[in-house]
Amino acid sequence: MAKRTIKLGGTASDVTVARVAHGLMMMTWIPTPVPDEQCFEAIKAGIDALPPGAKMFLNSGEFYAMDMQTGNLEMLARFFEKHPGYAEKTFLSVKGGINREVRGPDNSEDKLRASVDNILRALGPHKKLDLFEPARIDRKVPVEDMMRTLSALVKEGKFTHIGLSECNADTLRKAHAVHPVTAVEIEVSPFSFEDRTRAVIDTAAELGVSVIAYSPLGRGILTGKIKSAADLQEGDIRSRLSRFKAENIEGNLPVVNALEELAKRKGVTVAQLCIAWVAAQGPSVIPLPGSSKATRTLENLEAGEIVLSKAELDEMSGIIEKYGVKGDRGMGLTDEQHHHWGVDEACTSDVFIIV
Repeated sequence: MAKRTIKLGGTASDVTVARVAHGLMMMTWIPTPVPDEQCFEAIKAGIDALPPGAKMFLNSGEFYAMDMQTGNLEMLARFFEKHPGYAEKTFLSVKGGINREVRGPDNSEDKLRASVDNILRALGPHKKLDLFEPARIDRKVPVEDMMRTLSALVKEGKFTHIGLSECNADTLRKAHAVHPVTAVEIEVSPFSFEDRTRAVIDTAAELGVSVIAYSPLGRGILTGKIKSAADLQEGDIRSRLSRFKAENIEGNLPVVNALEELAKRKGVTVAQLCIAWVAAQGPSVIPLPGSSKATRTLENLEAGEIVLSKAELDEMSGIIEKYGVKGDRGMGLTDEQHHHWGVDEACTSDVFIIV
């Protein structure tokens, strides 16, 4: 049986967290935000299920709302105000460092400082910021300068640990040489496992850095609950993505159906199968599914205890190879748009606003 907990990397190597983390984005970055009490129960359920001493890794963002403001953090502030005893049972990671006017990264010192202060203001007094990560790598700012700014903020007590998001392996190595990186957040799923993703995972393992693997369920497609574009709520940000175009959803259903068959034979849900597959990609890989329901939070956590045999892993790889994956994770950005947004070259995704 797989372990239900795991140690974090970098400067948080003494912190034990759940083997499966909890993403909070879709609680608030949807046309109709989830009611507070439902969010609170979803968060509490995961924490209550952990063994003594373990923390739940919670992932939030400064801009996780339809208006790209601090709605997600404000929800968390209300949660910790109502349930202050849960503050020390969680490890909170928050992304920031964006320019809302262009919806792109800004890793300048002034912007990073303002972003962290804004996060702390929205989060309130009941929960500290454990880890801060720039949401994307800004090519206009040398990564070494960015890390020196973040290291200074750690020394000032603004937060304790540094993370990165959607960087490539070379950037991770350069950043880690300036200040230890605790975690790097990238997209990993049976739908999203390119060579550059593997390179980040391998480099992180070498450096002792955790990999926080977001969207292990392909942003919902792999659960089998999205059979057509009509299943997306009007205004859902996923409708902007290539993989959620009607023809690509339909084209990927054979993959989903085949995975459902394997999950049925295994006696698990297809969501659990995919989360277990992501966890199997490396000892420091921590799947980060989202959940706004207590039952789903517990289902996701249980996936951390599922062990897949080599035959089962090979079968999953064979399914992807047989049917292929229709569409990509992004919005089909051109090189010019990449340059305009300042996205890290060869990062694992071209979608800035989605994670």
